[in-house]
Amino acid sequence: MSGVEWQPNLADMGTPLSEVHFVILDLETTGASPQDGNGITEIGAIRVRGGEHLDRFNELVNPGTSIPSYITEMTGITDSMLFDKPSIQDVLPRFINFLGDPTETVLVAHNSPFDLSFLKSAAASSKISWPKFPIIDTVKFARFVIERFEVANYKLSTLSDFVGSEVTPSHRAMRDVESTVDVFHHLIERVSGFDVFTKEDLFNFRSEEHTSELQSHHDLV
Repeated sequence: MSGVEWQPNLADMGTPLSEVHFVILDLETTGASPQDGNGITEIGAIRVRGGEHLDRFNELVNPGTSIPSYITEMTGITDSMLFDKPSIQDVLPRFINFLGDPTETVLVAHNSPFDLSFLKSAAASSKISWPKFPIIDTVKFARFVIERFEVANYKLSTLSDFVGSEVTPSHRAMRDVESTVDVFHHLIERVSGFDVFTKEDLFNFRSEEHTSELQSHHDLV
């Protein structure tokens, strides 16, 4: 209509971040790569929306192989803790159900390629189609919005301390998830200064190009 200023409605603006379901997840494993025969030993995840914790998933998993001593020393997870636990083939369908609809859920992980490589490998070996969830990697996200002079590195422990999280990462899935939640919420607060208020804004947000190779999960905790 001539002479009338058009104003976008909520649908035109996108989905407000306060309404987005984010699932922050973390895995513990027997080693650095599923291609080397390593498996998942623990899955942790928390569903959040608008800063509120809605639900959580935490499960020990029998990887079908012995845990190397250095992994046990790092995580505290032993073979005896896992011998009577379900296999990933039993756990994965329940975990995917927990994650929900990929059109509504955004996955968040610290060094997400590591976690996703194990989950996708487990899905393939279980003949399960891994859903195409949108993913936010808090390592890359932090590099976008936290200047290099502010932190010594982008390890989870460093970022957790930087944002004032009360949870110290410990190489256990749920505790590391709780720490990542605090880091993620801090990053979301920071990007609001760049007019990032919707899911669409978040995925369109760019700072400068960063490249990073897949790193061992344990190198970034």
